[in-house]
Amino acid sequence: MEDYLVIVESPAKAKTIKRYLGNKYEVKASMGHVRDLPKSKMGVDIEGDFNPSYITIRGKGPVLKELKQAAKKVKKVYLAADPDREGEAIAWHLAHSLEIDEASDCRVVFNEITKQAIKDAFKKPRPINMDLVDAQQARRVLDRLVGYNISPLLWKKVKKGLSAGRVQSVALKLIIEREKEIQSFIPEEYWTITSQFSGDGETFEAAFYGINGKKLELKTEEEVKQVLEQIKGTAFNIESVTKKERLRNPVAPFITSSLQQEAARKLNFRARKTMMVAQQLYEGVDMGRQGTTGLITYMRTDSTRISEVARTETHAFIEEKYGKAYVGKGGQKSKNENAQDAHEAIRPTSVHYHPDEVKEFLSKDQFRLYKLIWERFVASLMAPAVMDTVRADLVNNGVFFRATGSKIKFPGFMKVYIEGNDDNTEEKENYLPELVENESVKMDEAEPKQHFTQPPPRYTEARLVRTMEEIGIGRPSTYAPTIDTIQRRNYVVLEDKKFVPTELGEVVHQIMEEFFPEIIDVAFTAKMEDDLDAIEDGKTDWIKIISSFYEEFEKRLEKAEKEMQAVEIKDEPAGIDCEKCGHEMVYKMGRYGKFLACSNFPDCRNTKPILKEVGVTCPKCKEGNIVERKSKKRRKFYGCDHYPECDFISWDKPLARNCPKCQSYLVEKKQKKGMVVQCSECDYKEEAQ
Repeated sequence: MEDYLVIVESPAKAKTIKRYLGNKYEVKASMGHVRDLPKSKMGVDIEGDFNPSYITIRGKGPVLKELKQAAKKVKKVYLAADPDREGEAIAWHLAHSLEIDEASDCRVVFNEITKQAIKDAFKKPRPINMDLVDAQQARRVLDRLVGYNISPLLWKKVKKGLSAGRVQSVALKLIIEREKEIQSFIPEEYWTITSQFSGDGETFEAAFYGINGKKLELKTEEEVKQVLEQIKGTAFNIESVTKKERLRNPVAPFITSSLQQEAARKLNFRARKTMMVAQQLYEGVDMGRQGTTGLITYMRTDSTRISEVARTETHAFIEEKYGKAYVGKGGQKSKNENAQDAHEAIRPTSVHYHPDEVKEFLSKDQFRLYKLIWERFVASLMAPAVMDTVRADLVNNGVFFRATGSKIKFPGFMKVYIEGNDDNTEEKENYLPELVENESVKMDEAEPKQHFTQPPPRYTEARLVRTMEEIGIGRPSTYAPTIDTIQRRNYVVLEDKKFVPTELGEVVHQIMEEFFPEIIDVAFTAKMEDDLDAIEDGKTDWIKIISSFYEEFEKRLEKAEKEMQAVEIKDEPAGIDCEKCGHEMVYKMGRYGKFLACSNFPDCRNTKPILKEVGVTCPKCKEGNIVERKSKKRRKFYGCDHYPECDFISWDKPLARNCPKCQSYLVEKKQKKGMVVQCSECDYKEEAQ
């Protein structure tokens, strides 16, 4: 018979921990929260100091019954939920349901699921931290007050099924304001001049810099002509050559937000998927003879702190594998002033779990994410890269061209990992030949190019997470669910992996802006996050914070009840008739974006997807047109509009011309370096125009 019962959230975590604790311990899973506020009503006593009324979550009765029976058979129960506010709240609810004294040493926390970390944690159990619980309760009550008061108003005045959450409303605001910036953006013309130069048989590229050593922006074609007219002949004198050594430092190991951003850039993972796969790596994977093993530390963190044990082990690994010169001086410190530093950064539980050695035990997604985490962590403790940079100024009659070049002198951390960016471009080495001051080089034909300034980019998931983190909106556990919510409510849609607000989203935002400006105010929401942190730190009382918020919020509610006008979102005519009943077809918004539906609903329930033609005749049946479609997993593909009569499909976009080599159809294929055009059958390939 076991002496102790340990309760965690998931079966995977239970299985991993059981390996390390031995036969005296029974480990069971609560399957997440067991109690919560009721879904059918507010569940918060506004008059009674905002006291929440918790009930057992539907379906959790049998789980609780099993846990109660197991608890009666042991000497002591340990609550080992995740080491954050949510985990502390789960432990507190379990303590209440199982009649465990919350002030007793019943709570066990660990940042990684390894044998040593588990054993150390069970040597120092502690009481439940009510400051952490109160911070989670405050967030839950706050979100319930906002959601359960504003949402019914939206149902009444706009349409059913809408919601207005505290953080989601600010995220929606960011996307809508960015769209307004794009719509109001006025492009400005500017020009560049580049040319190839040659000297001693080697060529290199330089770009126009300025006149008489002063930088000059070229705004018009007339200014370009004036510059070109000033150049006398083709000989340029090398005015100066500046050589420098530049250090490029490694980036810090991952925190939640940076992991979500980098996984989006490099792996094309959505934030929700990143957190799901990271949870699997944290809770443990079956590694054959070694058993179930946790591969990474806790993945909800805003701290870049690294334990001394992990730092020492990794420095030794780097020295052994790459050499002493590659060992860095230490780790990066967190630049996030909101970081609670309660956890470490996201890192491998051991640097010796090399991605290639554990690959056979991981799914494809698990391997890719683990490799990213492992490489980022190891690189963060490596030496800076050393770059040799060269800058040469070339002059002809006062016209200055500048050539810049760089090459890696010592790769340092770049041997293992280079951080991605939102534009998916890599910093490339640019070679310059050996240039000597006062020598002459010859200019080839100048190439003037007209450009226009671009509007700010729409938010990708990575950009939105980064912005939310920078302005202090939300915390590590909230980024993914917030983004998920505004999409499920159809307030925004993804177009080419960028967020675009829908008409519904703009209507909801306008209502929030008019009647609840504090809820969508960035500074107000950021301050509320700081207040929640203060509750967690025991610096303030949660009831006081909620009461202060509700005093003004209640007045806003009363005003909205009286003054809010009903809003009708009209269906947009599609310009075609229903083939079943003859009524006009309209565009409607569904779970997966817009679709076509009959305006005679509910009498006629005809619906069909919106098919975007790409201007190409089907290469198989020669009669139909190629249209853009979406798979069940929302992946874009191309097919014939005569389906099912013609079953042609292609993941790559077909083009309206044939391969010059074998006459098969050409496709446009996206690769890391950009778009390429290649044959669907043979090895013919060309650069996309």
